Amino acid sequence: MSLGAETVKHSITICMGSSCFARGNEKNLRILQEFLKKNQLEADVELSANRCAGECSIGPNILIDGESYHHLDSEALIDILRRKLLGAE
Repeated sequence: MSLGAETVKHSITICMGSSCFARGNEKNLRILQEFLKKNQLEADVELSANRCAGECSIGPNILIDGESYHHLDSEALIDILRRKLLGAE
């Protein structure tokens, strides 16, 4: 590994299109940011947003390490983050 090499281990893309935003991703974004900070994962996770995931009817939508998650509420999101990012069962 060379100096300055990318250290990101995970990627999360949250849909911020109007439908997903209204269905809960406004709150989910805050939860994501708080979870990453609390668990000191900010340097390990690339967090980005898109304007529309194209799956409005099953939103709110979040993509974590290439896997799509739909209909996410805050409790389900935290469970997924614990499993995917912390290896919790």
